[in-house]
Amino acid sequence: MKKFNQIAEFGKKLMAMDDIQKVLELIADEAKSLVDADRCSIFIVDNEDKILWTKLSDGIGRIVIGLDSGIVGVTYKTKEPQIVNNPYEDERFLPNIDKKSGYTTKNMITVPIFDSKRNVMGVMQLLNKKRFDFERADLELLTFFANYVSGSLELVILNEDS
Repeated sequence: MKKFNQIAEFGKKLMAMDDIQKVLELIADEAKSLVDADRCSIFIVDNEDKILWTKLSDGIGRIVIGLDSGIVGVTYKTKEPQIVNNPYEDERFLPNIDKKSGYTTKNMITVPIFDSKRNVMGVMQLLNKKRFDFERADLELLTFFANYVSGSLELVILNEDS
């Protein structure tokens, strides 16, 4: 229950923002706090260019991948969250991003963010849970959180596009 109260308090802060960069930072920081992860990237779907891109990515510049690339791409295509606790043993993992950044991904969880029409508008990716591996409880909490932030994120994206 404590985590859900934390999300409700977070919602009050989120509703007061309209700048996409600040909204993404707030969402990422809160997601990391909820599951005790080291990093969070929020990939935005660009159907026109058929890419997923990050405006915000902890510790690395903008990341751009194809809609069907990597574990984030699988999350987008299947509309299903993914838990990958041994990414280097998973053929869908994109190790070149780790090589480029010098970061080592030990475990990962990805959760789709749906718009009001139930299309995937983004994917939240959290890396390296600080203790233990990601588990079903993390997935349930982050799925709830993604649904919670989706309306605000959709509005900010629409305002940015207009």
